[in-house]
Amino acid sequence: MDVLIGQLFTGLSLGSILLLAALGLSLTFGQMGVINMAHGEFIMAGCYTTYVVQKVISSAGVSLVVSLLVGFLVGGLLGAALEMGLIRWMYDRPLDTLLVTFGVGLVLQQAARDIFGAPAKNVLAPDWLSGGVAILGAVVPKTRIFILVLAVVAVIVLALVLETTPLGRRIRAVVQNRGLAETSGVSSRVTDISTFFIGSGLAGLAGVALTLIGSTSPTIGQSYLIDAFLVVVIGGLGQIKGTVIAAFALGLLNSYIEYSTTASIAKVIVFVIIVIFLQVRPQGLFTVRTRSLA
Repeated sequence: MDVLIGQLFTGLSLGSILLLAALGLSLTFGQMGVINMAHGEFIMAGCYTTYVVQKVISSAGVSLVVSLLVGFLVGGLLGAALEMGLIRWMYDRPLDTLLVTFGVGLVLQQAARDIFGAPAKNVLAPDWLSGGVAILGAVVPKTRIFILVLAVVAVIVLALVLETTPLGRRIRAVVQNRGLAETSGVSSRVTDISTFFIGSGLAGLAGVALTLIGSTSPTIGQSYLIDAFLVVVIGGLGQIKGTVIAAFALGLLNSYIEYSTTASIAKVIVFVIIVIFLQVRPQGLFTVRTRSLA
């Protein structure tokens, strides 16, 4: 029983990481229809931001809090720069965005190698996140609990922004009907940049969280990119609730299958299950009208 509970929390932990990685994609890919292959490098930027901040601020606890803010800002600025420099010309050419952002990702990876070097960097977790908490007989690391709480808070804040703020209403208006939104006085350019800033900022936030459970390298974002895209597709393009359900479902599924087999076999089995699911329901768990479907 303790083992099953332990795997449950392992699955929830993995799901929270996938959720943080996919949450930004639910905006830039799910709602805007942009295939941003540089999203993983925005996650990497958040990781290295945490490393740099901890070099400046010796207190691990204070540096973590500052890193959450700065990591979001760095990721957001990178996304806004990408949107203004390249993506703005390619909204009607999704395959071109794939190729261009893939190239941008390679450039960012090389830039990270030139600045920080190839060896992996480690970030110290605060003392208050050391050790674990016994829950129903299973010991859960505090860092994993923190990431889970961070993911839940990020989802709640994003949902509130999209549903209750003027910016959220503008984002939904432009996604559903760009032309009508513009005739109503909504600036689609400002909205596009804001959407990319928020989505990429969430990637930076995910990078900060990842430093608590592993080392940082120039290719760390690529380890989560494909899974993040799968989460968005399974959940339904542009659907935050679908992204949440899909992330935790994949995390739990991978955790329990890996316990009975191995990590490699679990990946294969989960991927086969995803393929079968998409054959039955290609639109994902939920559907929403997006720019790409209009």
